[in-house]
Amino acid sequence: MSGIFGALNLADTDRAFVNTIGQRVVYDAVQQIIERHNADLQAAYSVFVDEETSDFKRRFKLPGGGYLQRRGGSGQSAAVKAFGEWDVAFPLEDFGAQFSKNDIAVAYMTVQELNRHLLTIFAQDINTMRREILVALLNNTAWTFTDLIHGALSVQPLANGDAVLYPPVLGSDAEATDTHYLESGYTSASISDTNNPFVTIRNELEEHFGVATGGENIAVFINPDEVSVTEALTDFDPVNDKYVIPGANVDQLTGLPANVPGRVIGRTNGCWVIEWRWIPSGYMVGIYMEPGVPKPLIKRNDPADTGLTTGLTLVVEDEIYPFKNAHYRHRYGLGVGNRLNGVVMELANGAGYTVPAAYAR
Repeated sequence: MSGIFGALNLADTDRAFVNTIGQRVVYDAVQQIIERHNADLQAAYSVFVDEETSDFKRRFKLPGGGYLQRRGGSGQSAAVKAFGEWDVAFPLEDFGAQFSKNDIAVAYMTVQELNRHLLTIFAQDINTMRREILVALLNNTAWTFTDLIHGALSVQPLANGDAVLYPPVLGSDAEATDTHYLESGYTSASISDTNNPFVTIRNELEEHFGVATGGENIAVFINPDEVSVTEALTDFDPVNDKYVIPGANVDQLTGLPANVPGRVIGRTNGCWVIEWRWIPSGYMVGIYMEPGVPKPLIKRNDPADTGLTTGLTLVVEDEIYPFKNAHYRHRYGLGVGNRLNGVVMELANGAGYTVPAAYAR
């Protein structure tokens, strides 16, 4: 990352000390770089996070269904109530890392060393956000977060077969419970045109959010262990190497999804296939990405009137010497809002869905 050097108008080969430039000048440059990092982080995970809010709890609502009532003469229609709503709550946690140096250490700190330090903090922030996203999506049970002000909050997973009645799926008139944590009934080695998890994931999402001629924007994230069997599917169309111009009679994919983590490797059975190394082996995660459909997660921040900033922040104790006993802080929490926009499939033949050990809460 050359950002800190560019913000200070320095070449990355320049040997310059933070104290020589001035701690306050360097601090202002660091704040600029942190703002860019926050924007990049928000964009990178926007496929999973629908919005940011200071709400600790809300009633999530989707449009209902049903039919208009047949009327005769001047009779009044009976009152109706929209359905497709459920209660969700969001945690708010404090993540951080300390930056602690005495005056001598700060005096000897070069911009190169500061840059290495920033890269470490940014990597830790990215890693933490990614883990919190996957923990929120892969755990299939509600959990209780104890809020210091609002008390016990029940944070929900994706649809998990509990008592919540969801709007009727396409082809049905009745609200019903649903579960979006599935077990395939076969291992990843058995994926084939017959045992095709992409069709199952696509159908589970389309029944709630619609089916369009030509396919939908559905992203399925997979582990590298599932790449070869996925590429062997008859319907799989690979993303061409950007450095190779394909010849005639070769399919070319268009409209590749942007701002998704991982690597888009192709499309199959109406789904974009994204290799993301952080998805546990033997699991797949599908998300419906069409505009107008709320994404699964909501990110909770502190209320604006508290004066606390959102995103990664460098908090200083000494405005004159900001790099002495400073610490980085990122306060947020992730909870599922749209419990229907997301399908997690375990590629196994056991006794039902099992939370991957690496992301168990």
